[in-house]
Amino acid sequence: MIDRSKVTLYSGGLKGAEAEFGANAEAWGIREVNFTFVGHEMDRVKSVKFLTEEELQKGDISMEIVYKRMGRTYTTVEKIRRVMQSIFHMVNNGYQVFAVGWIKDNDTVKGGTGWGVELAKFFNRPVSVYDQDKKQWFSWENNQWVPDTPVVSHDTFAGTGTRYLTDDGRQAIRDLFERSFGAADNPQ
Repeated sequence: MIDRSKVTLYSGGLKGAEAEFGANAEAWGIREVNFTFVGHEMDRVKSVKFLTEEELQKGDISMEIVYKRMGRTYTTVEKIRRVMQSIFHMVNNGYQVFAVGWIKDNDTVKGGTGWGVELAKFFNRPVSVYDQDKKQWFSWENNQWVPDTPVVSHDTFAGTGTRYLTDDGRQAIRDLFERSFGAADNPQ
């Protein structure tokens, strides 16, 4: 089991999965950093790192690349661009990536969460997704999703996912922390 005193969670503090990752990090005594930017609404406002314009630009990417990689377009391009830029910082800082949402037929993940997953694939990072419909974790191995029971095994990890977290998704996050770190310091 990894030494939780040396572990940091990188997330975005948004309602749903990201807030739940943060609440679990707090319960297990794990350091957390929540990236945001001016005008971005967060549900969890602990350990917030406001990204400057210069820092946001480090995560900038052509929206055409995003469209191709995700197989879809977005209507609010500038807002989505900022979100994608902040997601870059989560994945760039957290070596291992965990997400909660829905895996689509084209092997991407639904919504903005999918960009974090695609970045993890692109950066060749360990990435696992809890699919709320299938009620199971999957990890990206050999260019395909395979059923898995992942654990946090690196000192840094990113936690992201849907705003529409189900009770099963919430439990999956809690179970991930229990498998990875044992009993919580401050049970919720």
